[in-house]
Amino acid sequence: MIIPTRLAEYIVAAMVIILAPGPSVLFVIARAIAWGRKTAVLTVAGNVTGAFSLSVFVALGLGPILQRSDLAYIAVQWGGGLYLIYLGVDAIRKRTVHAADMTNQGDFAPSARRSMWDGYWVGALNPKGVVFFAAVLPQFIDRERGSVTSQLILLGGIFAILAFVSDGTWGLLAGTAREWLATDSKRLEKLRATGGVIMIVLGLGVLYSAIVSA
Repeated sequence: MIIPTRLAEYIVAAMVIILAPGPSVLFVIARAIAWGRKTAVLTVAGNVTGAFSLSVFVALGLGPILQRSDLAYIAVQWGGGLYLIYLGVDAIRKRTVHAADMTNQGDFAPSARRSMWDGYWVGALNPKGVVFFAAVLPQFIDRERGSVTSQLILLGGIFAILAFVSDGTWGLLAGTAREWLATDSKRLEKLRATGGVIMIVLGLGVLYSAIVSA
């Protein structure tokens, strides 16, 4: 297995986007507020499994293309950067709606299997994950060393591990402070807006990297 030389930089970038309160984090927090820490952690387990499945899918389809085409590599950077900015702006615009959705989960806690299954699909269909695996992650591979697909899968696995630790922590904290969070929607709105700002900054960083490397 080829270890990319920019692995440390990748871990920093991965943690930035993982910590930004996007769809997966908000879903976990919503579950924690509604049903407590156990449901939240099970949701996280399903979520990171879905995210890793997505990373493998992207790697198998995108890896060979990025290995051969400089134009495709640049296009992926620009498309991903612009989409991250769009997601950030959308998160800020819709922060009130998202905050309301987080406190409207129903009365009966789902089973362990259902929690993991719901989390899986949120992770597998997360737009932020698609953008990260398709646009941000390829910047940290060593194309000249070959085996781009295996490098992408390795980085996707590292992302899943980091996400489990981070999102699991979000779930435990939200489950502990569920009453404090649920009683003031403004707190949730600020959380969502903060995530939006972080995604915009990351998107601008991706665009800057694309310009510099062009």
